[in-house]
Amino acid sequence: MTTVSESELRTLHDALGPLRDREQVAARLLEASAKHSFDPDSELDWDSPVEEGKWFWPPELVSLYDTPLWRRMSEEQRMDLARHEAASLASLGIWFEIILMQLLARHIYDKPVTSNHVRYALTEIADECRHSMMFARMIDKGGGPAYPVPRLYHNLARVLKTVSTTPGSFAATLLGEEILDWMQRLTFPDERVQTLVRGVTRIHVVEEARHVRYAREELRRQMVTAPRWEQELTRVSCGHAAQVFSVCFVNPQVYTNVGLDRREAVAQARASGHRREVMQSGAKRLTDFLDDIGVLRGPGRRLWQRSGLLA
Repeated sequence: MTTVSESELRTLHDALGPLRDREQVAARLLEASAKHSFDPDSELDWDSPVEEGKWFWPPELVSLYDTPLWRRMSEEQRMDLARHEAASLASLGIWFEIILMQLLARHIYDKPVTSNHVRYALTEIADECRHSMMFARMIDKGGGPAYPVPRLYHNLARVLKTVSTTPGSFAATLLGEEILDWMQRLTFPDERVQTLVRGVTRIHVVEEARHVRYAREELRRQMVTAPRWEQELTRVSCGHAAQVFSVCFVNPQVYTNVGLDRREAVAQARASGHRREVMQSGAKRLTDFLDDIGVLRGPGRRLWQRSGLLA
């Protein structure tokens, strides 16, 4: 890839305007990190008992909400499904964050170690370490099992971590962060939800806002400066990532574990207009951004549409 100096970069624009100075962006994010970072081990009350009658996830965000099967389920079974889906999402989050930490380490491997950009990447890796441990404790507290992604996608991620280009890495980062962030913004103020879960989602939302800013700014930079072949590869790889993410979002084993017919539950979740609207609403801020900077074009856009995350 051709190296672009900061003075040259300041003259470059995309559809959202001039590109920002990388070091200035990182300096602001480092300042925000110093003011608004949390230690979940001390910030949250892990010893408090599970609250009777409270959900582990807002019912409207549960995959079967408002389906014929949902209407046949008892309230207890609905709440149990929400508990298992919260564990499934937390498991997905841990898997994704472990991938992200490795991609960030790759990104900064050849960059100046004293730069703000590298310092912030290391700060974000530390954030993600805490988040992964926090999600694992939440799964354990809820009494449900962890839900690993299917072995196929687990192994495909090994390839991704090895061959992903820089813009592809940041596009995938935003895919994993922004949809969950949208759901968590609905969760942490919801008084129907367990206090511990609300605390977990509040911490994640506050700290992920910085991660999203870092990834967005870097992806904009990469889509302007990357060669054409890399831009096209990013469009296609991002579309494939959207398909994988939509498949892995809820592990079908959750249905079996709450006593539902797995095949029927999967079919009803896929056919649910409410679920489709939830997923597309969660992805809209991201897809609008990706569309603006030229990622959602050609075959990549069609892959996004097949994923169900883009209308």
